[in-house]
Amino acid sequence: MSTATARSVRSRIAPAGRDDDTRAASSRPKLQVVAGGKEKKDSDNVASGILGRIRTVSVVHVIIAVVFLFAALLGSLALRTQMVQNSFEAAQVQSSISKLNQDVEDDQAQLDGLQASLPDRAQKMGMVPQSGPLSIDLQGYQPTGKGQ
Repeated sequence: MSTATARSVRSRIAPAGRDDDTRAASSRPKLQVVAGGKEKKDSDNVASGILGRIRTVSVVHVIIAVVFLFAALLGSLALRTQMVQNSFEAAQVQSSISKLNQDVEDDQAQLDGLQASLPDRAQKMGMVPQSGPLSIDLQGYQPTGKGQ
């Protein structure tokens, strides 16, 4: 037996589990290309035009929604950043105010201490408290000075 005869014999043997390939192939319908096909009607053109517009409108709506969501995200981020910055500035101002209030309280306490020690210091310098009302008579006043 030659090699060509062996191949043709082998190719006619059905694979395991199948009875015969020739019977299965003959029972299947054959597919053929039909020339010309279906002619387009006016209603098909209208339907495809509407479908095209619907797809275009849907794409436009999706793009608008994505742009809106992106703008909302950026707006939210900018607003949050501004709020954090304002909060930080407010905390700094509050800290500065509390330091200034502490300085004012310290200066007021120092002033009160100086006012309380004033009579004692005046007595040490030889000053005496005034005993009655003080009046100055300027009728007999003669200016002394370099102007004459």
